[in-house]
Amino acid sequence: MARRIHVIGAGLAGLAASVRLASTGATVALYEATAQPGGRCRSYLDHATGMTIDNGNHLLLSANHAALAYLRAIGTEAGLEGPAAAAFSFVDLSTRQRWMLRFNDGRMPWWILDPRHRVPETRVADYLRFGRLLWAGSDAPIGERVRCAGPVYDRLIHPLLLAALNIDPAQGSARLAAQVLRETLAAGGKACRPLIARHGLGNVFIEPAIELLRTRAVAIEMNRELRTLTVRDGAVAELDFGAGRVALGPQDAVILAVPPNVAAAMVEGLTVPTSFRAIVNAHFRIDPPAGAAPMTGVLNATTEWIFAFPGRLAVTISNADRLLDKPREELAAAIWREVAAVMGIDAPLPAWQIVRERRATFAATPEQNAQRPGPRTAWKNLFLAGDWTDTGLPATIESAIRSGNRAAQLATQA
Repeated sequence: MARRIHVIGAGLAGLAASVRLASTGATVALYEATAQPGGRCRSYLDHATGMTIDNGNHLLLSANHAALAYLRAIGTEAGLEGPAAAAFSFVDLSTRQRWMLRFNDGRMPWWILDPRHRVPETRVADYLRFGRLLWAGSDAPIGERVRCAGPVYDRLIHPLLLAALNIDPAQGSARLAAQVLRETLAAGGKACRPLIARHGLGNVFIEPAIELLRTRAVAIEMNRELRTLTVRDGAVAELDFGAGRVALGPQDAVILAVPPNVAAAMVEGLTVPTSFRAIVNAHFRIDPPAGAAPMTGVLNATTEWIFAFPGRLAVTISNADRLLDKPREELAAAIWREVAAVMGIDAPLPAWQIVRERRATFAATPEQNAQRPGPRTAWKNLFLAGDWTDTGLPATIESAIRSGNRAAQLATQA
C-alpha cells in the first residue's frame, strides 16, 4: 500500500489497530503522548513495594475472541493462564460461606440443575427471570428490566455485571449487559473460562506488540503529543505535534485512539461520553497461600475480586468513586483485613500499593452509552478507536481491541 496510516495513541486500541495494519503491509506511524505504551493496560516497577505491578487488574474470558486473536498475532496467547473449565471461586465475607460456580461447556445451562455447581440457596426458577436481560431492545437501566435482588442477582449477576460495566448494575445499560451475557453466560462454559496474565499485562499485551511493530518497520514515536488536526476539503491534512508538523498525503489516513475528552477537543462536533467511573486496585507483596484460587470473588466487602499472582495478591474494586478521597493508609489496611480473612492469612499488613484510576471507564448508563460515537467521523480520512467508542460492549480490553481492528479496516478502505 502506498498510503501511510497515522495511529495516534499507543493504548490497546492503538496497538491493536497498528498490529492489524502492519499485518496487511501498510505503512504505519504510531505516536504516543507519554513515555510508555499501553495506557490502562500496562505494567511498571513500583518502588514502594519493589514489585512489577499492573496499572489495573484485567480479566479476560475465553469468549474474548478479538483479544485472543490479537495475542496470537503478537505471539503471546500462551501468556494467559486459567482453568481448563469455567469455574469461579466465591466467598461471602459476612457469613464466611464459600462456593464454586462451575459452568458446563455447552449452551444448555445444565449447571443450574446441579446444586453443587450453581449459586448456593437458589432454585432453577430463580435463574429464569434473568433471561429477559438477553434481549434488551431499546436501552434502559437494568433495574427497569429485572428486579435487582435475590440470591442469583446478589451472588452472580451483580458481581458479573459490576465487573463488566464498572457501575451499579441497576443503573447500567441493559443493552450493554445483554451483549455481555449473550457472549458469556448464554454461550456456555466454553465462553466463560477466566484467563489472567499472571506474569503481567506488559509482558503479554504491550512489549511484544511494540517489538513486533518495530520488526515490521512501523515508526513508533513516544512522548509525541498531538495538539491539533488541520483539516482541508473535508479531510485531515496535517498533524500538529507542537514541536513539529506532519503533512498528510492525499491517500493517508489517521486513527485517533485517544481518551474521549482529547478526541472531543480535536474533532469539532464530536459527541463522546462525559461521565466516568473509578476503579481502585490494591497490591500486596506476599506469597499467596498454597492452593489459592487464581481469582476469588468476594461478597459483602469492599474487596470485590482477589487475584493470586506469583509473590503478590492484588485486589480490584469497581465503581469505586466512593474510595477516591479515603486516606491511602486507611484504605490499604481495610482491604488487607478482608484479604487476610478470605485467604486465611495471619500476618500484618505487608508492603502495599494503591492505584486509583479516577476515569477508568465511561459510566455505562443508557444515556452515556448513547453518546458513544462510531468509528467514522465527518472527515473522510479520520477514524476513531477506543473502548469508549460504540463497540456494543462496555469499556473492556475486548472492546478496545475490537475498536482498533474496526478502525484499521476502515482506514485501509478510505
